[in-house]
Formats: sequence, C-alpha cells, structure tokens
Amino acid sequence: MLTLLRVLLGFIIACLVAGAVTVAFIVTPWDLAALPADAQAERLGNAGVLALLTATHSAIFSFPFALLAIGAAELWRVRSWIYYASVGVIIALGGFSAEYLNEVPGEPSILNNYALAAFLAAGILGGLAYWLFAGRCAGRRRGSAPPPAEAKSDDTQPVAQAT
Repeated sequence: MLTLLRVLLGFIIACLVAGAVTVAFIVTPWDLAALPADAQAERLGNAGVLALLTATHSAIFSFPFALLAIGAAELWRVRSWIYYASVGVIIALGGFSAEYLNEVPGEPSILNNYALAAFLAAGILGGLAYWLFAGRCAGRRRGSAPPPAEAKSDDTQPVAQAT
C-alpha cells in the first residue's frame, strides 16, 4: 500500500513539474520581471492556474505510458535517474508527435524548435522529479532487508601447517 502511495505521489509531482515547466516556456521569468509590481502577482496567479491545467493534461496523456514504465521499474528495481529522465523524454516526444499529428491544416504548426525544447524540458524534468520523489526507492518492499552476507565455510579458513 505504501508503494502505491509513493508511486501515485511521485506521478502527481512529476505532472505538476511538467506543467510548470511547460508554462515557464509561455510566461517566462523575463516577462514577469518586465511587468510592473502590481501586475506581477496577477500574471503569476494566472500562470499558476495554467500550470495546473497543463499538469492535468500531461497526466491524462502520460498515465498509460507512465504506468507501464513505472510498473517495469518497480518490478526490476530500476533506481537510475537516467531511466526516469529517458522515459520522460520518450513520453514527451510521444506528446509532441500526438500534437503534431492532430494539427488542423492551414493553422500554425507546433513543429518548431521552441515547442520541441518545451516538451523535452518538461519530459526530462518531470522524469527527474518522479525519480527524486519515488523512483529512487523502486522495488523496495516494506520490511525488506538486503540479502544476508554469506558466511564463510570451514573450507575457506587457512589451515595451520604442522612444523
């Protein structure tokens, strides 16, 4: 039960991070800094709401893929940050491809370097966020201890030579 909660919390955090990163490509810190002080709070609040909406969209799209990747990692006890960052990139590229394939002809295209960078950054940082909060403990069971060290047998003991 604790494993399920850890995985669910990690997935939620990863989606929130991916949403925030995506919105940071739209509402950049430089845009916020250029605004008057009274407008910054409102713009930041709007960006926060947009990040939550984006995180929800990311969660809906990535859930089946993340479920497979997390299940495999838990089964095989994969705890490498590289695995989770790579899975994030693969899921992000899948999302980018899905957006591109669903474009309406004649409308502006998502096929540009800035959008690709946004998707890749969201995938990498989302994957790393999952690893940080849940992936580092993949495959651990409650009460599981490391395997005991093998005891030395009598055959491995040096034999005293008679003089």
